[in-house]
Amino acid sequence: MSTTSRRGFITTGIAAVAGLSAAAVAAKLAGKCGLVPPDHGGLYGPGETLTFAAQRLLTRHSMAREFDRSQISAKPLANELAPLPDEYKRHQEAGFVDWRLNVEGMAAKPMSFSVAELKSFPSRSHITEIACEEGWSYVAEWKGVPLSYVLDRVGALPQVRYVVYKSIQTDWWDSLDMADALHPQTLIATTMNGGDLPTGFGGPLRMRVPRQLGYKNVKFINNLILTDDIKRFGKGLGSASPEGGYAWYAGI
Repeated sequence: MSTTSRRGFITTGIAAVAGLSAAAVAAKLAGKCGLVPPDHGGLYGPGETLTFAAQRLLTRHSMAREFDRSQISAKPLANELAPLPDEYKRHQEAGFVDWRLNVEGMAAKPMSFSVAELKSFPSRSHITEIACEEGWSYVAEWKGVPLSYVLDRVGALPQVRYVVYKSIQTDWWDSLDMADALHPQTLIATTMNGGDLPTGFGGPLRMRVPRQLGYKNVKFINNLILTDDIKRFGKGLGSASPEGGYAWYAGI
């Protein structure tokens, strides 16, 4: 190895170590400020923490881009679904009249809402993009009740730090911290492009989180749990996503 290449190798190594050290120091500072994601452990933990903390400090109240109606995708992609349970099929045949969204946990008034009730609540709509980590995306108009309204309706306690949301697909669940849970663009979506939310896109209810990647937008939701301790759910990583190798925080 030449002197020049050896020097470059050593310099690169020092820079890499310095970078890792800086990330570790930043992660410790984020911890002191309470800005640590549930999946902060492991090799990539400091980087995940740094990303999450930076987003929360710099863009906590930022809005996802909203598009013009003319930019709605002509053929939005409904990605492949795992076989749905018989329970879902029974609800579908009945027009989802008995589908309930149960809200429990740290709430003064735990409640259960029908799809019709949710549609009667104050609503918001936005034309936003769903972007998948696999590379595809589409723009659609989403309408639904803001998650913040539902949390207010049930009297979410001040100690709540996360909202866990579960699907009728029992192996699929996720969670949001309160910055995204209370964000005005975060919806419990009931309609898409002016019609009832189609099955392929998560009907009758889907969490719509336009500031995060597609996998945070869980389909077929039927249960919300308000909690101050995310470690008691699943493997304690915040959702099924990091259990499968993805990041818990998937900010765009």
